[in-house]
Parts: sequence; C-alpha cells; structure tokens
Amino acid sequence: MQLHEATSHGTTTMIDAVIVPLKRFDVAKARLREGGVTQVTEFARRLAAGVIQHSAPRIVIVLSESDDVSRFAREHHAEVRQSNARDLNEAVKDAYEGLRERFERLLIVHGDLRSPEGIGTFEPEPGITIVTDHHLLGTNVLVLPTGLDFNFSYGASSATKHELEAVRLGVAHRVITDSHWRFDIDEPADLFGPPASI
Repeated sequence: MQLHEATSHGTTTMIDAVIVPLKRFDVAKARLREGGVTQVTEFARRLAAGVIQHSAPRIVIVLSESDDVSRFAREHHAEVRQSNARDLNEAVKDAYEGLRERFERLLIVHGDLRSPEGIGTFEPEPGITIVTDHHLLGTNVLVLPTGLDFNFSYGASSATKHELEAVRLGVAHRVITDSHWRFDIDEPADLFGPPASI
C-alpha cells in the first residue's frame, strides 16, 4: 500500500496509522496463565511482534503502560504513546483524540491476533469498519476516521456496541465476521485454532 500525504496550511498529515494497545507482558493473558499454559509472557511478546510486523508499511503506534512495553515497541520500530489510563477504553480514547491532527483514519488492532497478515495493506471502505472476533462479540480490529465523537466500548459485546455507536453518529459502517483477524488468543482453547503466523 502506498501511504499518501495531504498538505494543508503547511501541515503534512499521513492518511492513517495502526494503534496497538499492549498490556505489560508479565501480566497479560491471565486466562492462559490460569489455564496452566507455560511461557505466556514470551508468547504474548511474540503475538504482539507479529501484529507490529504485519502492520507495515503503515505507521504503528503502541499504547504502552510500562517501560518494558515501550522498549519492546521501539525495538520493533513502532512509535510509543505512553498511557496512564485507567482502562483500555480510556487509553484508546486519549490516543484517538490526541492523534487526530496527524492522521485522517486510525486502525485499532488487538496485539494478540493469531494471523495478522494484511493489516498494513488493508484498504477499508469509507466510514467505520468493525472486525469481530470468532465469537462475534469482541472487536479485534476497528477502523474509523478521526474527528468523530466516538465512544469506545471494549469489553463485553463490544462489536455490537461499536456498531450502535456508528449508527448513533450516522456514519456508514460495515461489520466483518469472517476475517482471519477474528482469531485472537485469550484462553487455552484459542491455542488450537488456525496456526499463528509469528
């Protein structure tokens, strides 16, 4: 994908970027740890590295809550946006509002996708795109233009809540349920899905 730039009043704005919120690796994936999976910390790092790698050539901005995550992001040539937010929704909202002067569109991508290929070259339709998880409940990828008064609702039934938010705002949207990005890894059963491309 060729990244285009729009220049207005001397300010250069890239069209889009990928936002990847990452928890501290040593506490991430609690359900895997509780399920007896070993080496979860390293596994979480590998998943995140795969997402960042496959987001090229787009700019990647990692939302970090720790020095370890920040170092990891820079080692993988991603920008870092330090976050002291109370939860994921607040962190994403802060980044979304803070980056609107730089980008016209943001792709918010979970850092634990099994098969993240194609994120960097994905050409979304105008408006909002919601890629659900394989349960049709969560939002694994959310693409939206900047400048909206969008309320993020990551958590239970986030895909439906994000679709309702698009309707509230009157923004054209599409929901994708069959993408290979629908497979993320939260619990031991998820380890036996399609091969992870890391």
